[in-house]
Amino acid sequence: MSVIIPARPGDRESERSLTHPAKDTSLLEFAVGTGRIALPLAATGVTVDGIEMSPHMVERMREKPGGDAITVTTGDMSRVRTGRTYGLVYLVYNTIGNLLTQDDQVRCFENAARHLSDDGVFVLECQVPTAPSRPGHQFVDPEIIGVDHVVFDVCRYDPVTQILDENHVHISSDGVVFGPIRVRLAHPPEFDLMARIAGLRLRDRWGGWDQEPFTATSWRHVSIYERAGT
Repeated sequence: MSVIIPARPGDRESERSLTHPAKDTSLLEFAVGTGRIALPLAATGVTVDGIEMSPHMVERMREKPGGDAITVTTGDMSRVRTGRTYGLVYLVYNTIGNLLTQDDQVRCFENAARHLSDDGVFVLECQVPTAPSRPGHQFVDPEIIGVDHVVFDVCRYDPVTQILDENHVHISSDGVVFGPIRVRLAHPPEFDLMARIAGLRLRDRWGGWDQEPFTATSWRHVSIYERAGT
């Protein structure tokens, strides 16, 4: 099974690829959202299901061409089940951080394992956290500095809970717009332990979708987990 995962606007690659020799070619996306990944994948002829917490996001997907073809189970990706198994379960774009406790992130791994066929894999894409190393655990990062507007991130990291509170602040002549988000950060070794608890093991880890090596300078990781007994 060869899967091409399309990039979102602004990403460093035009597309991301994953080849996996699973007998079951069906896919399950955790946090499928508006279908920005699921719809292009389904257009290639593979079966893609999704799990999504927000009915509003699913409604937006239904408005898109092919949106009605994606079977979506509404609920928490760490708990809800679709009732079937898949050759590939994937969770990309740091979305595991939306689960704000370690227990919930472990349950996410366990739920992914429940949905895997015998030779299936769980693929997790996530940035390598930098906030824990920032002095004082509070910082401001400029994103855009323009003539008539600026955009910057105002961040606070709690090393006890591993939660990052981040606010995207957009200032222009039209006023000030805040875009707050809250995520729980985890490093790859912690995810590997979560996988072991869920009965999975790390098969591969790359520094990106071109399967480049994961090194000390990698800014993100693509981790592929399989059943521990395979």
